[in-house]
Amino acid sequence: MTALITRDELKTAIEAGTVTVVDALGGDHHAQQHLPGAIPLVEGEVAARAAELLPDKDAAIVTYCSNVSCGNSEAVARRLAALGYTGIRKYREGIQDWVEAGLPVETGVTVSQDTVFSQDTV
Repeated sequence: MTALITRDELKTAIEAGTVTVVDALGGDHHAQQHLPGAIPLVEGEVAARAAELLPDKDAAIVTYCSNVSCGNSEAVARRLAALGYTGIRKYREGIQDWVEAGLPVETGVTVSQDTVFSQDTV
């Protein structure tokens, strides 16, 4: 099982810019709302897109999905670990917990870390 990160730890890391956040829901879910700066990466795309989106295999990376019953974040984390990524943690409670805590989310589709279309903080 992937090491966990708490909401407060994740919030601090996002604010400090010391973590890459990976939305394991992707697609329409990501466009609807995602954690600040999160990049979409679903399990089936990890092998093809990880090197481009996450070039530093030792960087701090946090995966998340909808809530504790969603397995997507663990699946993406395991795929990344299999590719040699070492700094992976999982925000098990997911975006549901983040939103319920009243923390900001973004909307819009993020194509890559360098190209962002119609992304707004809510």
